[in-house]
Amino acid sequence: MKRNPVIPYIIIFVFGIVLVFFLSFKGLGDMKEIAKEGEGKGGEKTEVAASNPEDIYKSTCIGCHGDQYQGVVGPPLKNTGLSKDEVKDILNNGKGTGMPKGLVPAEQVDAMAEWVSKIK
Repeated sequence: MKRNPVIPYIIIFVFGIVLVFFLSFKGLGDMKEIAKEGEGKGGEKTEVAASNPEDIYKSTCIGCHGDQYQGVVGPPLKNTGLSKDEVKDILNNGKGTGMPKGLVPAEQVDAMAEWVSKIK
């Protein structure tokens, strides 16, 4: 007795289509629950300011300057020879097209500049 080799593929196809529809309806139900949870918040954006320079570095700078300050897209931060004031100027005004200004909150610029200037 020979079996039709197409039958398993048809079963898998039908199962896939049913699964897609089920997950779509499940997602719609979840969307309504999430919308209900979000009501009353008014789309407020809360931003938690990092408390120390290393946390700021991990959240905004690590992508360009690397996890060991070695430089990836941006220059390395080890032994730059820059003074605190020079680093502060770069943090406030940016540098060229690679370093955007305003990545560090204004109240943390002094601490960040001092920290970066001391990286060895």
